[in-house]
Amino acid sequence: MEKTKIHRNIAKLKSIDLFYLDTKTDGPTILCLHGRWGRAETWVDFMEHYGQQYRIIAPDQRGHGLSSKPISKYTAEEMAEDITELLVFLKIDSVILVGHSMGGRVAGYLTALYPKFVKALAILDRSASGPAKSNLPPLDQIPTIDPLTKDWPLPFSSLTEAQDFIRQAMDSNLSYQYFMNSLVETVDGYQMMFSSQAMAAGIAYDVNWFHLLPSIKCPVLLIRAKDNDAVSDEDFVKMQSLIPNCLAHEVSHPDHNVHLANKEEFYGYFDELLKKT
Repeated sequence: MEKTKIHRNIAKLKSIDLFYLDTKTDGPTILCLHGRWGRAETWVDFMEHYGQQYRIIAPDQRGHGLSSKPISKYTAEEMAEDITELLVFLKIDSVILVGHSMGGRVAGYLTALYPKFVKALAILDRSASGPAKSNLPPLDQIPTIDPLTKDWPLPFSSLTEAQDFIRQAMDSNLSYQYFMNSLVETVDGYQMMFSSQAMAAGIAYDVNWFHLLPSIKCPVLLIRAKDNDAVSDEDFVKMQSLIPNCLAHEVSHPDHNVHLANKEEFYGYFDELLKKT
């Protein structure tokens, strides 16, 4: 099979710059949103798998990778607006939208708030649960410290130190690779590319969004990992009951990276969604 070339670009939008990967191939567009602490890089296998039939675009979302990292709340609303601006910038009318983890939340908001842009949606290992919006503190009261990496010995003094530490900190090789994608060498040592303020704010403002699900009318694919606590049984059933046009599957592998843990199984489920578009 012909190899799909992946192009690298930066879109200069109204308020931020978004780095993105783009196959620039013919066919309908699939837009992929990574999870928290992640990068567009997580979608490379997906891009190579579907790149001959579809145009695949995967941005580094705000606060991550090579994209802008402004001081902000990193709400799903503002991150969804970034993606609509990217689509307008690229002159794309509508996409098949797929989001993993945090990206699934952003994808859900985008589909609910800007339905004209989305003809089908896939939410990967992401629940709609969270705190009530009314209980959130103001931005200036949220510590700008990423709760996950706050105790990491950053910057790492060498690549070997970084590899050894991250490998021990992660529960799987896929999670290890996920974080290695965000590792960058600087004069001071090896740092993570994501903004600690962005991670802290994004977690703090990660609110309940079950109320949005009934308004999503396009075909929706829900996928969760077996025996992983990212999506509870109760939440999985509730999400299916609230989405009018829903396919739901549980992949057999427990890794949170459901699009990478068992690729053949995942692509089979994703193909079901593509048949509905």
